[in-house]
Amino acid sequence: MAPEMTTLKGKPFSRAELDGLLRRTLFYTPSFEIYGGVAGFYDYGPPGCALNANIVDLWRKHFVIEENMLEVEGPMVTPHEILKTSGHVDRFCDWMVKDEANGDILRADHLVENVLEMRLKGDKEARGLVHVEKEEDPKKKKKKEKALANLEAKKLDDALVQEYEEVLAKIDNYDGAELGLLIEKYDIRNPATGNPVTPPTQFNLMFHIPNIGPSSSLYGFLRPETAQGQFLNFAKLLDYNNHRMPFASATIGKSFRNEISPRAGLLRVREFLMCEIEHFVDPEGGKKHARFHEVADVKLNLLDRDTQLSGKTEVSPMPIGEAVEKGIVDNETLGYFLARVQLFLIQLGCNPEKIRFRQHMATEMAHYATDCWDAELQTSYGWIECVGCADRSAYDLTVHMKRTGQPLQVRERLDEPRTVEYWAAETNKKEFGPKFRKDAPAVQGAIDALSDELREKLSVELKEAGKITLDVPNFGDGKVELTPDLITIEKRTRTENIRTYTPNVIEPSFGIGRILYALCEHVYWSREGDESRAVLSFPPSIAPMPVVLYPLSSHPDFKPLIARLSALLRKKRIHFAVDDSSASIGKRYSRRDQLGTPFHITADFESVQKNTFTLRERDSMEQVRATEQEIVDAVVNMVNGEETWEDVQARLPKFEGQAIEEGEEERKE
Repeated sequence: MAPEMTTLKGKPFSRAELDGLLRRTLFYTPSFEIYGGVAGFYDYGPPGCALNANIVDLWRKHFVIEENMLEVEGPMVTPHEILKTSGHVDRFCDWMVKDEANGDILRADHLVENVLEMRLKGDKEARGLVHVEKEEDPKKKKKKEKALANLEAKKLDDALVQEYEEVLAKIDNYDGAELGLLIEKYDIRNPATGNPVTPPTQFNLMFHIPNIGPSSSLYGFLRPETAQGQFLNFAKLLDYNNHRMPFASATIGKSFRNEISPRAGLLRVREFLMCEIEHFVDPEGGKKHARFHEVADVKLNLLDRDTQLSGKTEVSPMPIGEAVEKGIVDNETLGYFLARVQLFLIQLGCNPEKIRFRQHMATEMAHYATDCWDAELQTSYGWIECVGCADRSAYDLTVHMKRTGQPLQVRERLDEPRTVEYWAAETNKKEFGPKFRKDAPAVQGAIDALSDELREKLSVELKEAGKITLDVPNFGDGKVELTPDLITIEKRTRTENIRTYTPNVIEPSFGIGRILYALCEHVYWSREGDESRAVLSFPPSIAPMPVVLYPLSSHPDFKPLIARLSALLRKKRIHFAVDDSSASIGKRYSRRDQLGTPFHITADFESVQKNTFTLRERDSMEQVRATEQEIVDAVVNMVNGEETWEDVQARLPKFEGQAIEEGEEERKE
């Protein structure tokens, strides 16, 4: 269920107020609105663009630069053949249902989740209902009795409450058939109409492009992820990296998903910005990470799959080193990135108490993943997946190698020769060639791409059943049957001077729009005693507008001072604005607080006389006074993370002069 949210300062949270603020101040707005809009598309305004860019800039510094990643950029249009090979054409789907009366399309798991959550909310309200007093006016009493009777009807049996909670804890683990049974069992209908819905059917989430070029012979999709471009360039990236392993690539770019029922603003959209990392690692040796010791003590709130399958959602706070040691998190490289993701989210300004890592259950995982953990942020919509960390094993490189015949592998020269046992799969050329003719290379590629472990299993199957079946993309129905006259699989030994292997991949994937919105909820609050004075407490490094300059009035003596400050800030590449409106200084401060501006520099008459300026900090509203250069240096240092406000307060004189906040001005008036 969605949590009861409070703001940073403990006041009741209002999603409607925050959403109104973000849209009013043009952080984001519905796309194509003057034409009626299209669900799932949003435009960013000036503060939204700046915040988005600053989040990406911090991401690039935190990951790409810190980890020496190889950044690549590919096209958003992807040919069909690539996404067919990767499995997205057949498996990148959600389950949908249709309102039997009016044809509304709903996502099946969201429908079940929303209806059960509404019923649990109604039960909670019913259990807290207030009794009717005898002395009340008869008309009021009758009205109240009717309202209480409606509430009473929402009460649920204790066993049913527990059942609902267990279903919600496992909601991501149900397939289409299971969702259909839940819909039937609990009589779940379209909440908007009360109409029954059809059984769930699959819907592919990719946007189809019917033709690439005028001939229409080539078609494709808008990419659902940025990862495939990194896999296709693996051999080139390995060569660029002088064949050193492990290494990571990264891509920042737009992806597209044709969501069944977009909802919740920026949390579920059809076009969104992703930042994705593909960390290529040697599968031998347990996927160790050379820098794991640096994060081993970072404590994460973990919700593993066993806890979810038991119908519970309690997290287990645990250092990542302990989680890897106990096997809760599979390996060091996956654990390393989970810890680094949390450090990134906290650096953005997310509340550490509202971050958890939830492990995917078996049926929930993407077709390419062997293990996956989501970094989820708590919002008024509930826990929202913002970062997915998947162990994709060698899936992608293997299927693309099988389809194209390109060697997407690592060749490692050994210091000393070694004797290894392996399972050889050899074809009988006399029978194999005539049998498959032009398709022989594709079938041979599928055989060559078989892992040693799978070859061992197939050898048993070939001996016992007299045949084996292999997946071969784009060959008939995608299946090929091989008999002993076509193939031999046996255990052998060989001496190796060069080891050849297909790397495994750990993939952290970030949804920037979701992170941006969840962050806004985490940093939103209002001044005590004046709920209308909203504040967004973005850290200085990512605030859309780090500093604003204020002349105290329109007096001409202030203009050259503001011009000099502007020149200094431009030289330091600090984004700033000048607010010389006729509003009082307190109201101007308040206006910028709701845009998240952390620092305010004011020029007053003492500035004219002594060349000193006040510097106000957003959250505390405290001020210091110093020279022009000292103030600019302090702002630059704080925006660049080299100083904190406490550091600045310790070395610059505190100011308690004439500058008055908006609330004080109103009281004086």
